[in-house]
Order: sequence, then structure tokens, then C-alpha cells
Amino acid sequence: MADRRAILFDLDDTLYPVERFVMSGFRAVAAVVEARWGVARAAALETLVSAATAARGRELQVLAERHGLPAAAVPELVDVIRLHVPELRLPELSLAVLGVLRRDWRLGLVTNGRPDIQARKVRALGLHRLVDAVVFAHAVGSGAGKPDAAPFLEAGRQLGVAAAATVFVGDDPDCDIDGAHAVGMRTIWLPARVAPQGARPAERADVIVASLADVPAAATRLLAPEWRAHVA
Repeated sequence: MADRRAILFDLDDTLYPVERFVMSGFRAVAAVVEARWGVARAAALETLVSAATAARGRELQVLAERHGLPAAAVPELVDVIRLHVPELRLPELSLAVLGVLRRDWRLGLVTNGRPDIQARKVRALGLHRLVDAVVFAHAVGSGAGKPDAAPFLEAGRQLGVAAAATVFVGDDPDCDIDGAHAVGMRTIWLPARVAPQGARPAERADVIVASLADVPAAATRLLAPEWRAHVA
């Protein structure tokens, strides 16, 4: 492990905007609503998008109420979102940054969320071909996910890299930054473009960056002393 270093990334709102997955799910729901209940796909999609702002978290209920769908439609449509194959594309910036980092770093992904859903996201984004390890946090250890230590340690085990030679990049102060810090990793906080109301700053972050483009240089600076010692 002494001659290796690694960068681990969170997935949602770190390597791609999670709102794109939400929109993919809305499109899948609109297609089902049109096929099952005759509601025009465009009208259903417009309702869902509007509700995402006005009634966040209740988009499907709003859809059912506005278009006269049966009450049983809501849980069925929840499953449509959960089980659909998402239409996603990795942003060009993420693709470029991962390409640069692959030259000198081991790369990994540690993501919370239902493992089956997250796995479909990873495959749709093509990340299974771009990183060396993917850890679905709720599938290891106690199953509690980040910020528990188990997912971070499992990523290090898969990559063969010690925590002290690993940098974690994420948007969530609790799950990503505090969790990685607790196991001895260096941390880079990339604040979410749309932060949840009342979100706190990542006080334990070693570096705060404004863009994913800043990560390679920031990570190199964080590990430079240890890296020189390892390869000297």
C-alpha cells in the first residue's frame, strides 16, 4: 500500500447532478401514466416538474390528484422510479477530471442509497469503466451506509490503499466529510449546487473547492508530503 494513493468520490451531486436522475424518473412515470391511464405524457411531465418546486417530495401525489389517478397508482409509480433504467450521461467535466486522475491515482466510488438503484445509476453513467472500485455503502458493514466507517474502509480494502493515502471528495458534510475524516482520510468538500435548507458547512473538510476541476490539484497538495515520503 505504501506506493499507492487513492481518491474516492461520492456519486449524487458530486460527479453528476442528482436532479438528472429525478428527471429521468419523471419521464419514466409520465410514459407509464400515458400508457395506463391515458394522461398525455407531456401533461404528466409538466405536473411533476412543477410539483418538484411547489410540493417537493409529494410530486406523485400531486400528479394523481391533478389527473384523477387511483390512489393505488402512487406506490406503483414510486416503483417505476425506483426500478427504471435511468437515462443519464456523465458531465464532460467529471469525465475529464476522472481521466486526468486515472494516470496517477487509484479511483473509487462510495455511494449511499439503495444498492440496486445506485448500481443502475453507475452503469448508466459509465462509471463502472472509469473507476477501480465501487462500494454501495448500504450493502456493507451494518448496512447503515455513510458516515459509518465500513464503506470507507471497504473502498480502501478493494483499492489496496491506506486511509492516510486516500482523499475523499463529496458534497455532504455529515455522510462524506465527517465519515471520511473519522477513518483518517483527507477530505475535499464540493458543496452541492443546490444545498438543502439549513445545511451546515463541512467544518472538518481539509479543502473546499468550487468546482470538480479543482480536485486534482487540491488532492495532490493534500497528500504531497506523505507521497514524497512513500516514494523516496
